[in-house]
Amino acid sequence: MSALPMTATGKILKRELAHPPPARLDLRRRNMPNFSDFNLNIYLNGLNGEKPRYPVTCGDLEALAAEKLDPVLYDYVAGGAGDEATQRGNVTAFERWGIVPRMFSGAAERDLSVELFGRRYPTPLMMAPIGVVGIMHESRHGDLEVAKAAAATGVPMVASTLTQDPMEDVAVALGDTPGFYQLYTPNDRELAESFVRRAEAAGYAGIVVTLDTWSLGWRPRDLRHASMPQLQGLCLANYFSDPVFRSRLEKTPEKDPAAATFAWALTFGNPALSWDDLAWLRGLTGLPLLLKGICHPDDVRRARDGGVDGIYCSNHGGRQAASAPALDFLPAVVAAAEGMPVIFDSGVRTGVDVVKALALGATAVAVGRPYGWGITLGGAAGAEHVLRCLLAEADLTMGLNGYRSIADLSPDVLVRVP
Repeated sequence: MSALPMTATGKILKRELAHPPPARLDLRRRNMPNFSDFNLNIYLNGLNGEKPRYPVTCGDLEALAAEKLDPVLYDYVAGGAGDEATQRGNVTAFERWGIVPRMFSGAAERDLSVELFGRRYPTPLMMAPIGVVGIMHESRHGDLEVAKAAAATGVPMVASTLTQDPMEDVAVALGDTPGFYQLYTPNDRELAESFVRRAEAAGYAGIVVTLDTWSLGWRPRDLRHASMPQLQGLCLANYFSDPVFRSRLEKTPEKDPAAATFAWALTFGNPALSWDDLAWLRGLTGLPLLLKGICHPDDVRRARDGGVDGIYCSNHGGRQAASAPALDFLPAVVAAAEGMPVIFDSGVRTGVDVVKALALGATAVAVGRPYGWGITLGGAAGAEHVLRCLLAEADLTMGLNGYRSIADLSPDVLVRVP
């Protein structure tokens, strides 16, 4: 269907509004027009026959990314543990909550900013770590593309241990936006300490220790292909560039990449890691320390007593083990945290999901696969588009339902839906 002819009114609107001031587009600034202006801009651009360059829903993003990615890599990213019921449940769990509208609330302007570890962030969004995002972009520098999207939007990136570029290069690309470093704790303590020291020196704002990946989960899609990217030497830049790791090798990774990859396989993961090791982890850094994968209130209390600064409630997007949907764990985790920051991910696909997680007590909400599909389709620009879509929808959801700020969101604004 061809575009409708532009009316005189449309021409005036386009002339006056199609080129908004920079503040309209810069997510890093506070005291700015609402994030939902992105929604209006799409319609205004449509007056000139311009449609969004990338899809605006996660399903459409994934469908296009699936056409572009190698099928083996697509299955690695899209797949989950076992029959993938946990992965599906993470997404559908949001449908069991509805938002109660409140009218006459004066919510024409909204404040989506949050405070986290002494910093004020313009949005409650974060980008969760994706261990293969480095190879999801055609440049094979997807981690740098994610960092550029973070720099452009102010949405923090949680950089994985498993990156295609060293953490220092990723940190430079972040610009003024703080990043967090996600640690897969190796079974070599000196190597773990080296990773943390490097993250500190590179300027990361916190360390996120992932607890549920000391071994690979049962992933039928990957087993069907008998394929794992890291065993092909991919996304191991942090290891191959690390002086401690390199000191363990007879030959450098450049001279014998196969041997270096085998050494990684013997080093990755620490099945013996336990609560007895928390004091050691806490002692590694003065940066905020978060534990990722905490879902039980008793574990929250043990972490809090051990000096942890934040909880990252997540079941790894359903990729590692079968469990209940992660969203079902969130209220009890928040209650046990007693005011300690709680970051949530797993199953977040829309801006409405973001609002619901915030209402259930999350301090910040991390998104994973959706921005990964954006990286595949358009690098930093694709990921930035995804973030803007999520923020616009979250902003509109709050405004149209009558909530002016995240402080207005609480479990009372939600009802259970049969």
